[in-house]
Amino acid sequence: MAVLLRRAGGEAKQWGAGVSSLKGARERWVRTGGVELCVAELGDTAQPTVVLVHGYPDSKEVWSEVAERLADDFHVVLYDVRGHGRSSAPKPLRGGFTLEKLTDDFLAVAEAVSPDRPVHLVGHDWGSVQGWEFVTVQRTEGRIASFTSMSGPSLDHFGHWLKKRASRPTPRRLGQLAGQGAKSWYVYLLHTPVLPELFWRGPAGRRWPKVLERIERSPGGGYPTPSLPRDGAHGAWLYRDNIRARLLHPRPDPYAHVPVQLITPTGDAFLSERLYDDLATWVPRLTRHTLPARHWIPRSRPDQVSTWIAGFVQAHENSPTGTAVTATGTTVAPGPYAERFGGQLVVVTGAASGIGRATAFAFAEAGARIVAVDRDAEGAVRTAEMARLIGSPEAWGETTDVGDAEAMEKLAEKVATEYGVVDVLVNNAGIGVAGPFLQTGVEDWKKVLNVNLWGVIHGCRLFGGQMAERGQGGHIVNVASAAAFQPSKTLSAYGTSKAAVLMLSESLRAELAGRGIGVSAICPGLVNTNITATARFTGVDEAEEERRQKRSARLYGLRNYPPERVADAILRAVVRNQAVVPVTPEARGVLLLSRLAPRLLRALARVNPPL
Repeated sequence: MAVLLRRAGGEAKQWGAGVSSLKGARERWVRTGGVELCVAELGDTAQPTVVLVHGYPDSKEVWSEVAERLADDFHVVLYDVRGHGRSSAPKPLRGGFTLEKLTDDFLAVAEAVSPDRPVHLVGHDWGSVQGWEFVTVQRTEGRIASFTSMSGPSLDHFGHWLKKRASRPTPRRLGQLAGQGAKSWYVYLLHTPVLPELFWRGPAGRRWPKVLERIERSPGGGYPTPSLPRDGAHGAWLYRDNIRARLLHPRPDPYAHVPVQLITPTGDAFLSERLYDDLATWVPRLTRHTLPARHWIPRSRPDQVSTWIAGFVQAHENSPTGTAVTATGTTVAPGPYAERFGGQLVVVTGAASGIGRATAFAFAEAGARIVAVDRDAEGAVRTAEMARLIGSPEAWGETTDVGDAEAMEKLAEKVATEYGVVDVLVNNAGIGVAGPFLQTGVEDWKKVLNVNLWGVIHGCRLFGGQMAERGQGGHIVNVASAAAFQPSKTLSAYGTSKAAVLMLSESLRAELAGRGIGVSAICPGLVNTNITATARFTGVDEAEEERRQKRSARLYGLRNYPPERVADAILRAVVRNQAVVPVTPEARGVLLLSRLAPRLLRALARVNPPL
């Protein structure tokens, strides 16, 4: 069987049937500059075109997971860079991989797949290096609508970065140079004659897929392809033909003429985040995101990568200026954590008031999608509505008792089915119980443990299980308390529940670290929320209980530590992957005393609180 496929320049040629190694893809070949490029397409050609360019030593299959996710809404195009995958190699190899020739290839592909509309460009690794060339040279103007860059800097920007630090050295700049120099060890090896070719075509090349799967925690699934030894050997010329010349003599005006989205994996073993410190100089319209992952994020984090690509493409299809707009149509400025949490799905329990509500708002301001969970149905809905106004692209209120295992199972199933797998879970829901141990009944114990401990267990088990099954990382935040390490004669039940949450968090952190899932325990201290006004005081009559609730609320109000500061500590803990975070000064002081002077804490535990 043969099919007639369009070629660049308007020619048509009969080729073999377009059967692609990518599931459901249509395949064609484009001839340009003496090579034939293998091009695969998915999705409806009437939709905006997204061109995915792979890096080294990859082929287009590195994008398979991302391409499948984008294909429902976009015309997705992938092609094997010259000398890689099913594309032919230039002859001779030397001089055949210059950025100028790679730009010719891209323009030929763009003309073949989208002759009448500009394309949205996405690049990873050397695909991103190429992409920076494409969006900073004059001859591509009008052919590219937006550019998403991952793990691959502009060689011109890199050259200017090096010159700036070498010409005006400071201890900090010298440290940055040394840090990136150490990360670039492989670049020196790739410039050596013959060695890269021997590496990829020998036993090391055959072991590379397993090494990559283990180090990057990325699935196999047909990647890398059998062409890997050839791809690795040919791709060495990408470095040899371009690196030295561009770093020593960068172009003076490599300004991007399109909006750029930069996605930076914070655990990249090959590129320092500091490389992008000066990027705003060259990119007038720049959006930044960070991701706690390693280098190959198209494989290890396809859900988040696809979400950010789709959002950026849609923004620049519908709004060329790239203005951030909420679901209600309100224009908002991005929050300080937008780089990290934009588009991510965050579940917050106990979200109708206090710390939970403030946390939902903080994530909303960072552009996250919010699921606000609470027993108070109206409060959960109000939080979701406000979250959308603040900056969340989508937010939902869900009514659930976190201590009810069956209700939590239904919630987790609904969230996964309707909203997606959670990226960040904040187990915040809690109740207060105070009074002597001998006057705290079984029902009081059941209530406080059911919400404060079992609510956390259910959340970790169900949503944490979904994160682990997805295999793309995530983060769990469990709100404990300074009472977890500060004994008190009147807080035996509450302190026990929070100490259990702290130990659960520490243990779970150790268990899930290998799956790329972080776990943080937040220990706030005295925070001005309504937990004291609704706390249960045991061993007293109703009138005395009401008096103590009012007295406690007044004392916490005088302390007046706002829940918004706890929310900020929660977001910071996720970004930094912190284990235990005491928030207020008294919480930090008590934690220090628990380690340095536990006897003093035991003595303080005997003091009656001023209620």
